[in-house]
Amino acid sequence: MAKKQKYYVVWHGNKPGIYMSWDECKAQITGFAGSKYKSFDTLALAEYAYSQNYEKFILSSSNKTMAAKKASKEKIITDSICVDAACSGNPGDLEYRGVETLSRKQLFHQGPFKEGTNNIGEFLAIIYALAALKKVGNAHTVIYSDSQTAISWVKNKKVKTTLARTPGNSPPF
Repeated sequence: MAKKQKYYVVWHGNKPGIYMSWDECKAQITGFAGSKYKSFDTLALAEYAYSQNYEKFILSSSNKTMAAKKASKEKIITDSICVDAACSGNPGDLEYRGVETLSRKQLFHQGPFKEGTNNIGEFLAIIYALAALKKVGNAHTVIYSDSQTAISWVKNKKVKTTLARTPGNSPPF
């Protein structure tokens, strides 16, 4: 599946702040003696951690618990499906799946398909989830996707891929 987004807090470095990639974080700590930094799984947790003093946050397990509780209070609709895709290369072998958010039960998995792209996989995952919900008459379940491109394709009812259709990649199309 697609690599999970990490958020990097730099408390002590060339330019303290929150960074969205390891390369950005590394640029802030390289050559800085005594740099202090840590990665987080959610932006909410990273923001909370950054608002705290490094030593207090890292050394206090209660701060970690408070941060996790605060991050978990974000309004996540648990009656939902999370979809994601992965592609080995661009184009490359493509697969996608949908998971029930609350139980983490895998609802569907498709692929691998040859000569696909990650954006196409993300789009197909959303479409597959929509079709499955429509089939059972479910119009209330939320679908979560981390792909703004795929979401825009669904909203605009148009796929804007530059990938040419070939006999090798016809199954996902």
